[in-house]
Amino acid sequence: MRKKIVAGNWKMNKLMDEAVALTSELVNMVNDEVQGDVKVILCPPALYLPVIKRYIEDSSRFDLAAQNCSDKVSGAFTGEISAAMLQSAGIGYVLIGHSERRQYFNESNAVLAEKVNTALANVVSPIFCCGESLEQRQNSDYIGFVKNQLTESLFHLTPEQLQAVVIAYEPIWAIGTGLTASAEQAQEMHAALRGHIAEKYGREVAEEISILYGGSVTAASAAELFASPDIDGGLVGGASLKSREFTNIIKAR
Repeated sequence: MRKKIVAGNWKMNKLMDEAVALTSELVNMVNDEVQGDVKVILCPPALYLPVIKRYIEDSSRFDLAAQNCSDKVSGAFTGEISAAMLQSAGIGYVLIGHSERRQYFNESNAVLAEKVNTALANVVSPIFCCGESLEQRQNSDYIGFVKNQLTESLFHLTPEQLQAVVIAYEPIWAIGTGLTASAEQAQEMHAALRGHIAEKYGREVAEEISILYGGSVTAASAAELFASPDIDGGLVGGASLKSREFTNIIKAR
């Protein structure tokens, strides 16, 4: 059975005391209100990871993800954080390929493949982000474009390695715009990506991969999105910064 996951990407938000307060509120709300086996993954700024870890370690529902890691193993790369460092700090997941990293830091599919490799080599599970811009959706084979992101960054992996990866589809045109893909649009892409994996690795492997939807998810939109057969949860941005809103999204899962 595929893991049900709701991840909250805090991006470059919250000061330390605010981050601690948000985490404490979330742990209490989720433990009190959320039923089922949904996994909640918090993605705070890297500086806060060891602190936030102390606040969630008594709850089996929660885990942590870094927002990025280097494609290099170690060395003279000032300001970078390696996957080995994340593993040594007890961090179980890392976001790789978020659209903001692709856009602002020019991360190519080839670079992302190396990040995936170093994460897996250090037993850190990648949450691999993929998605298309509004221009690509309107003027090109947008499904083929997103499939190619998987092909170039993930399809060198063995089936066993791929099963440690979580995929997050994030239509770039629905991030920070207030727009959300309809449940039908999101399901179309999720089904296409799962089918693409099945063509390469077989249906059994494809059915084990959790594919999350990311793109202005709110409590109002979450239930319909998460009811789709190929959507296994969400990668939530702005709404994850509000404890009540994020808890309501988790409950929808």
